[in-house]
Amino acid sequence: MAIELQGLTKRYGAQVAVDALDLVIPAGSFFALLGPSGCGKTTTLRMIGGFETPSSGAIRLTGEDVTDRPPNHRDVNTVFQSYALFPHLSVHRNVAFGLERAGVGKSEVRRRVAEALELTELTGYEARKPAQLSGGQQQRVALARALVNRPAALLLDEPLGALDLRLRRQLQTEIKRIQQEVGITFVHVTHDQEEAMSMADEIAVMNAGRIEQRGRAADLYETPATRFVADFLGTSNLLEASVVERAGDVAVVRVAGGTTLAVPGDRVPHDDSLLVGVRPEKADLRTAESVCAPGSNALRGRVVLATYIGVSFQYLLRLDDGQEMTVVVANGDGVHHPHVGETVQAYWPVNDTFALSA
Repeated sequence: MAIELQGLTKRYGAQVAVDALDLVIPAGSFFALLGPSGCGKTTTLRMIGGFETPSSGAIRLTGEDVTDRPPNHRDVNTVFQSYALFPHLSVHRNVAFGLERAGVGKSEVRRRVAEALELTELTGYEARKPAQLSGGQQQRVALARALVNRPAALLLDEPLGALDLRLRRQLQTEIKRIQQEVGITFVHVTHDQEEAMSMADEIAVMNAGRIEQRGRAADLYETPATRFVADFLGTSNLLEASVVERAGDVAVVRVAGGTTLAVPGDRVPHDDSLLVGVRPEKADLRTAESVCAPGSNALRGRVVLATYIGVSFQYLLRLDDGQEMTVVVANGDGVHHPHVGETVQAYWPVNDTFALSA
């Protein structure tokens, strides 16, 4: 394992920023710590990098306890949102800085800097100063500088937060490519769900200093374990429900108003009071008189808001029991697009339904 945290805790006075965190990050993986501002993700990253001292707990890098070591004695490098480049040095000198400080020979420095610049697609920019580069190019210089030392792990502290949306998406692809080429463990802190899902092999969703759930992006999205994960990672319709029957692979639940829905049995917690969920884009709409196909769940409601968003339409339904539900329908031919005030059925496959403890 590249990184292992055991009972890692950070307190600021009476405030607990990170609460007894246990986490193992496999070597060679792209791992994301995802959560809102103030959830403890950046504090966790700073403790791994040695920039914050834990209140208690242990940090191990490639099996060695580094809890009390300073940053320059840990086999990790950090890339910050602010780039932290030396403005008076050229791109070559910025990237070479750590190697020169370590006493690496000049020919070896030239070779490794050239490799790092080629990896980050900056060959030809060696003589430029940071002020002569775009924001995306400056971030790639910061990446090259961090990678040239060949650390066991690279820590990325919201590295794309200062860039515009188009450039962020471009660099997401580039950073993922670089990680796959070099095979170094990347730990990426972000509050951007799309960024984490598009880049990371595995994600840990943090809230109030703890990990709510960890796993592959698809698993977190399709089967969230808590209400926080369901709401933070995308958008979810969560309806109050109670268990009627547990029968093998499928459980039957009743939502307020009396309608029953089927839920895959392995997604239903052992509580009687539940929140049953479905993602807005998993559902579709039919007229109120239509008969839904077997293997589907369906709820009746009236359209109270219809919003055109280009590739799709977003509808807000007020269900017969008074609860509300959002449905996102693709913009295409042969799709039923109801008008405001129309009574419809929202329907979706049973396998796209999940349940949480209320």
